[in-house]
Amino acid sequence: MSEEATPRAEKPRKFQAIKGVRDLLPPETALWNNVEQTANSVFSTYGFGEIRVPIFEPTELFARSIGVDTDVVGKEMYSFDDRDETSVSLRPEATASVCRAYIEHGMQQLPQPVKLYYTGPMFRRERPQKGRYRQFYQIGAEILGGQDAPAIDAEVIEMVMTFFDKLNLQGVELSINSIGHNAPNCRPAYVELLRAELTKVKDKLGPDSQRRIDTNPLRVLDSKAENEQAIIATLPHIADHLCAECAAHYAAVKRQLELRGVIYQENWRLVRGLDYYMRTTFEITAEGLGSQNAVCGGGRYDGLVELLGGPPTKGIGFAIGEDRLILSLQEQARQAESANAASGASPGKSPVTSHHSLDVYVAWMGEKTYATAVRAAKDLRQAGFSVELPPTEQKFGKALGQADKLDAKFALILGEDEVTEGLWTLKTLDDGAQVKLPEPALIEHLCNSLNARKPL
Repeated sequence: MSEEATPRAEKPRKFQAIKGVRDLLPPETALWNNVEQTANSVFSTYGFGEIRVPIFEPTELFARSIGVDTDVVGKEMYSFDDRDETSVSLRPEATASVCRAYIEHGMQQLPQPVKLYYTGPMFRRERPQKGRYRQFYQIGAEILGGQDAPAIDAEVIEMVMTFFDKLNLQGVELSINSIGHNAPNCRPAYVELLRAELTKVKDKLGPDSQRRIDTNPLRVLDSKAENEQAIIATLPHIADHLCAECAAHYAAVKRQLELRGVIYQENWRLVRGLDYYMRTTFEITAEGLGSQNAVCGGGRYDGLVELLGGPPTKGIGFAIGEDRLILSLQEQARQAESANAASGASPGKSPVTSHHSLDVYVAWMGEKTYATAVRAAKDLRQAGFSVELPPTEQKFGKALGQADKLDAKFALILGEDEVTEGLWTLKTLDDGAQVKLPEPALIEHLCNSLNARKPL
């Protein structure tokens, strides 16, 4: 009886990362940490707190928020049936999850607005290319509740531009637009006008744009097809067709940006194609990314929380493509190596106090004081303090009440007398003590006071 042949041992399979995803290894991860720590530092000085939402959610959440007919929901989401046969999806973006959390946890009962930021991976089954992966990372922020005051829009944009400045990101350009709102005499009227103009030239457009004439004409303005650019350039601009209220809001946003020293350009083709988006929309580009050079996009979405089952709620936010941001910083560093320059990423200055509480609430009264209040908030934030600057004037008692609700340590009181005299009133909220200080002495006084109040 012959012995059975000894089976040959199979060579173990060599596993590799799935197409479209990759490992992040040191020393590159040090740059990622710097970027995320800088976001934490800058955003906290504007009163934002971190939220961490689940990586997967009910598929219906994204279908309702992003839209069933979009490529993201129809073609790109990683969706699967859970063991109870419910459909769940890996998150393709985080705004819907943040809004869901706002509703679920009753955050509308907190002092408004609620300011939240996040970092983390998102998932879309797109065609992998430079700077675009199937598991990609975003840094984003949302303001929910409160007013749709133009000052809020401008401050959000100022914050993200400050973040890029802290990173020393080169070639940063901000584009803004207004897409009006869904009242019949505003965006819907413009969409019908756009559809009529596009119908006249339909036979000159590609199949995607032809389809969008019926489904969503605004998306034609996003077309990158070379043969369509000359046609799109002749189309009517939405800014010329805004209702009076939206036109006034857009003009006020631009004034607020100018007041803050934020340089921008207008881009009439910058749109958002979903109905809950409204008014302000913006995009930020940077060097080192080629033609697809956007690193951040954002806008106002006052209808989203209500669409997801919550109360009518104002909302504005943005998302930064962290992969593309890192790529731009790395390219910048490579270009600077020959000059023995820095890597291009700066961690920024750490705040002097905890990120979890508010240092200063700026209580300003009288329109003549507002420009001073904006400057004071900006200077204090640059020094590392967390600051809340209300977008509209409040009565003195209401301002101090809001400062108490936000657990602020100090209220900086700026009335017309303070601005005229050059002596600003700083009120300690836990004991009511007040001092009058010239502007140059304010930061030093706060540093000394807050350091003295740190627990041993």
